[in-house]
Amino acid sequence: MTPAIQEGMMLATTDLAPAIGTEIRADLDTLLGGSHAAALRDLLERRGVLVFPALDLSREQQVAFARTLGDIVGQGENGIFKVTLDPRENVVADYLRGAFYWHIDGAMDDVPTRASLLTARTLSDSGGETQFANTYAAYDALPEAERETLDQLRVVHSFESAQMMVYPEVSHADLLKWRAIYAPKVHPLVWRHRSGRRSLVLGASASHVEGMAYQEGRDLLRRLRDWATQPRFVYQHSWTVGDLVIWDNTGTMHRVTPYALDSGRMMHRTTLVGEEVLA
Repeated sequence: MTPAIQEGMMLATTDLAPAIGTEIRADLDTLLGGSHAAALRDLLERRGVLVFPALDLSREQQVAFARTLGDIVGQGENGIFKVTLDPRENVVADYLRGAFYWHIDGAMDDVPTRASLLTARTLSDSGGETQFANTYAAYDALPEAERETLDQLRVVHSFESAQMMVYPEVSHADLLKWRAIYAPKVHPLVWRHRSGRRSLVLGASASHVEGMAYQEGRDLLRRLRDWATQPRFVYQHSWTVGDLVIWDNTGTMHRVTPYALDSGRMMHRTTLVGEEVLA
């Protein structure tokens, strides 16, 4: 059990992988009451992913629980954003195909979102697992000399870079539309968090390294992505309907494994407002 939570005696925790992921068993009233919110936030920062099996929150309960952990982003319907590839349910479903590739949310923002809560509503017959990689742990495990070098680098992130993985032969008109949605953003390769910890900032949006030969920078970003997504840094969640998973968007990357695009898979997401400039 995690010491910060033992005192309440209402939460039972089990680590799911060495560097990432903790399962939590708790009664609903305890979670909605918010008495363990500070401990849960601390555990989320340390473990990256919190899993609440078959919690079966209603839409209203999910939003209420999220509010105990922080302010929520005004997305979707009353704080619930439908994560689905069904265009009848989500008008930006085409863009969500980028979720099949490692990424962090809000990589083109100065203040990326703090965390997200995701509840499974309808699942695909196969595939659709969600994988999470701990970018704190990946950074810490690098040799000290390499960390010192990486600390000085800055990376250009773009919506175009992420979407080109899904649509490599995009039309010029769509390319211009993507650029209009989000202007490229330059971020440090290493996020120096106010806690004193550091994490790698990688993923599909990472286009190239500023001031480095284009291909050399691309090669470095791919190598670091492969490093950060080794099994020792990764937790893969196999969903059942009603599961709730929370991930720290400031210290993890995530992606979903392939599934049939017409499967009707539906997840409900509530997102916590970012609290820290990416610097």
